[in-house]
Amino acid sequence: QLAQAEKIMRERINTAQMLAGVTLIDPAATYIEPDVQIGTDTVIEPNTHLRGKTRIGANCRIGPNTMIRDSEVGDHCIILASDITESRIADHVRIGPFARIRAGTVLARAVYIGNFGEVKNSSVGEGTHIGHFSYVGDAELGARVNIGAGTITCNYDGKRKHRTVIHDDVFIGSDTMLIAPVTIGARARTGAGAVVNKDVPPDSLAVGVPARVIRKLAYRG
Repeated sequence: QLAQAEKIMRERINTAQMLAGVTLIDPAATYIEPDVQIGTDTVIEPNTHLRGKTRIGANCRIGPNTMIRDSEVGDHCIILASDITESRIADHVRIGPFARIRAGTVLARAVYIGNFGEVKNSSVGEGTHIGHFSYVGDAELGARVNIGAGTITCNYDGKRKHRTVIHDDVFIGSDTMLIAPVTIGARARTGAGAVVNKDVPPDSLAVGVPARVIRKLAYRG
């Protein structure tokens, strides 16, 4: 009987959303809680769960196989097969597939989170790309940063969490380990596989294990 009641309520919620201008590809396989708000012309793919106080903007495409809890999503976003909890996402953001956005995350306009990327308790600046198989936790990323595949912010020393700060226009090479607390200056770069345990100045290239600055980079502003 509880299952029957849940089905009836789900049908009522889904019908109200469709009448308000939301497209549900398969209403029978879409799960929207009563407090969720969705903008017009947004498309919800099958097996998507929208829970809590979630708000989704207009002209988005959500799912399939996506879970969003107590989060805000802006307009014109694409979220594919991903899990999002207690986060704020601006307009024109692309996430997934198979990404995880954990509590306390703020994604600015036009951010891209690739497949199997994970972000936790971090702010990510406008136009930043976080490649696949990367973990960004307790971090502050500026605008137009590129995080190469396999990059990890090593934020936990066994007792406490520490923050990583990456300024604008930084390029982080694939498989870089950022040992927090650490700061990467604007327009700096790290080589693939670098283990960065000291701050990197702006306009510098750091490589190696442990990473060291080998030269200054020409800045073309």
